[in-house]
Amino acid sequence: MNKRNYMNTSVQEPPLDYSFRSIHVTQAHSVPTDLLSEEPRTGLRPLLEHPENLAWIDLSFNDLTSIDPVLTTFFNLSVLYLHGNSIQRLGEVNKLAVLPRLRSLTLHGNPIEEEKGYRQYVLCTLPRITTFDFSGVTKADRTTAEVWKRMNIKPKKVRIKHNAF
Repeated sequence: MNKRNYMNTSVQEPPLDYSFRSIHVTQAHSVPTDLLSEEPRTGLRPLLEHPENLAWIDLSFNDLTSIDPVLTTFFNLSVLYLHGNSIQRLGEVNKLAVLPRLRSLTLHGNPIEEEKGYRQYVLCTLPRITTFDFSGVTKADRTTAEVWKRMNIKPKKVRIKHNAF
């Protein structure tokens, strides 16, 4: 199934809840290692009949130190809970920018929360989210984030090659 088919589907799978499971390490482009031995919390519907329709993943209160690229393969993902983990690099958030439907994200309770400009960085990096750390994103939040971005993120320099004649 290609990326386009993922986005055209309207059926959503039930939330995948792995919160409070002491998950440590995940492997890129596969099912996170600790998830193979852990059972998610059960819901009212059968689990993951169509993973491409997965819209909600709860990985809160684990021991994750990074955002695994496998999460970026769920194109219908709209809610992602990563609060209460051990994510230390603010740049990890950049990986989530490829998720077209991501609207709600939690990252509080991670070491990155202590970084200067934490909220503004996330809002600049993920302009489509409407709820961040369980609070709504306002127009004022977006304005503050844009001002912060202009003051703190330098545009990439374009290098011009000079031909020697």
